[in-house]
Amino acid sequence: MTGPVGRLRALPLRSRLALLVATAVAVAVAAVATACWFVTREQLDSQLDSSLLNSPEVDKSLVTELLASCRGAGRGPQHPPGSYTLQIIDAAGTVCESPGSTRISPTDEDLAVAAGKRRDVLHSGTDADGQEMRIYTYGLELHPSGEVYAVSVARPEKEVTGPLSTLAWVLLLVSGIGVVGAGAAGLWVARTGLRPVDDLADAVEHVAETEDLTVRIPVEGEDEIARLSRSFNSMTSSLATSRDRQSQLIADAGHELRTPLTSLRTNIELLARSDQTGRAIPPDDRKALMTSVKAQMTELAALIGDLQELSRPDAAQPGPLQVVALHDITRTALRRARLRGPELTITAELAPWYVRAEPAALERAVVNVLDNAVKFSPSGGTIEVVLHRGELTVRDHGPGIPAEELPHVFERFWRSPGARQLPGSGLGLSIVARTVQQAGGAIALRPAPGGDGTVASIRLPGAPQPPPEL
Repeated sequence: MTGPVGRLRALPLRSRLALLVATAVAVAVAAVATACWFVTREQLDSQLDSSLLNSPEVDKSLVTELLASCRGAGRGPQHPPGSYTLQIIDAAGTVCESPGSTRISPTDEDLAVAAGKRRDVLHSGTDADGQEMRIYTYGLELHPSGEVYAVSVARPEKEVTGPLSTLAWVLLLVSGIGVVGAGAAGLWVARTGLRPVDDLADAVEHVAETEDLTVRIPVEGEDEIARLSRSFNSMTSSLATSRDRQSQLIADAGHELRTPLTSLRTNIELLARSDQTGRAIPPDDRKALMTSVKAQMTELAALIGDLQELSRPDAAQPGPLQVVALHDITRTALRRARLRGPELTITAELAPWYVRAEPAALERAVVNVLDNAVKFSPSGGTIEVVLHRGELTVRDHGPGIPAEELPHVFERFWRSPGARQLPGSGLGLSIVARTVQQAGGAIALRPAPGGDGTVASIRLPGAPQPPPEL
């Protein structure tokens, strides 16, 4: 972009701020100086006119003396009153000025006063030397002759223009100093105020070059710059946490995958060696090996599915939210749980409740909670499922979870020491917690009353019941 705006945008931010401050001050100073000059001129003009209008009265003897001087019958007054220029104009337009004064050519207005047509007049004019004058002319009648004359009293306008010129130069000098000072102050303020921005820019460049997310900017005050610094520190902290979680997820995933893969590899090598050497494996052992391979493949598939679920960003939804019947989803999950634990007794009391969630993700979350209860329930035990006013509780009668382990149950890949020999990856409850949070709900695990088993509680906000389909 060319032109003044483009050149302005090409400047550094501190230079633009200093230039804008200097420009604003220049405009303000110019406006104040101009207003001051005009007000002063108006005041001086008013004072000059007032001094003429209130000039000492010229008595008749002084006029008579001046007339006699003009007619050659006398010397005339030697000192006109004050600093005024005095002259007399008769009806014929003849001008008689006081000694030492420069004649001022009468105007039509002055002649009208001399002819008795006007009482007085105030105007500007020029004397014979070209000097600008301010003139007040008034009529004066002499007795007993009855002659009427116009008396003109004048003062130089340089009494006003001179101080105004001096004032203009003073205002120009002061304005220039003010603008230069404002520009310097603006540059200093810009440098001081933008120092945190420079620190932020240096920090961003450092992070971009080194990927060091431990950088933090010192925060001082409560202004916008401090808010920006806090936001940057929060962002780098979140990025560092995310990177640590990603690294931890990869490490935990590798650790969890290593065990089933090692066992699967061992079983496959045994089967391959049997075929290569011709030494047949007993049918029962071969069947056990195939069953183990199948179970390990199933475990790997479940683990990979859980990893894919956790690979989605926390803020992203796996699908569009819909109004779904939580009681229907729970019934479907119960059917699967009864198939996995046929020796268990599962009771259910489900009151109708509708929520806004993604159906498949919500069903998987309920299934994971029920699978967890099935896995830790003793043979022939009972699982109690209740849905009442948006709270789904699942109680088992297993060994329970120690109080010191409860804060960790929703962490990825975390499994209690007593459950490490049981199938599972430690991702089920982590997926449940994220799904419930995305639906606006909350999940908690607590010891069952009496210390017998664990109670899993899922609370979800209700949604309007959808209209029946036609």
